[in-house]
Amino acid sequence: MLKIGLTGGIATGKSTVSRLFRQRGIPIIDADQIARKVIEPNGKAFAAVREAFPACFDGDRLNRPALGREIFHDDAKRQLLNQLMHPAIREEMVEEMKGYAESGETVVIFDIPLLFEGTMRDLVDYTVVVYCREEIQLMRLMERNGLTKEEALARIHAQIPIEEKKHQADYLINNNGALGELPPQVDRLVNQFRDTKKEGV
Repeated sequence: MLKIGLTGGIATGKSTVSRLFRQRGIPIIDADQIARKVIEPNGKAFAAVREAFPACFDGDRLNRPALGREIFHDDAKRQLLNQLMHPAIREEMVEEMKGYAESGETVVIFDIPLLFEGTMRDLVDYTVVVYCREEIQLMRLMERNGLTKEEALARIHAQIPIEEKKHQADYLINNNGALGELPPQVDRLVNQFRDTKKEGV
């Protein structure tokens, strides 16, 4: 099985690209969905996160905006949250991957926002970065989430700069332009990944 890591920066368009891959029949293992799962009551990371961030919980209910405000302005707290959640997320992702392998899939995409920041780079064979310039990233994030410029920049700067991710990527999808420019780029990669697998790589 060929394992592809899909990443980008916040508001660069990774979720749109992930959806396009899914529409073309490539299975997606979504780290964000799994992150929500492991922090639900009875989830693998729930007890540890609630103990570390009690002010962000109302009983068994996580107040996600409160958690966001707490971690995006405090590197130590953000790193603590990642340390508590990443092992559980990784375990769930590996289980999903094994399921796809057993069902005969030959290519799978790991959709991981913090692929380069975290500890999951070794799960994939190649990386794809969805890229746009930071000024476009900032504008999209402010419009999408209703954030001030300061709030949006705090979230952008909590990640590795998109220019650095661009240079770490094996493949790049350029999202500086219109949405209509994305499908042809995704189609080329889908064909390339399937051809690579046919060649036995």
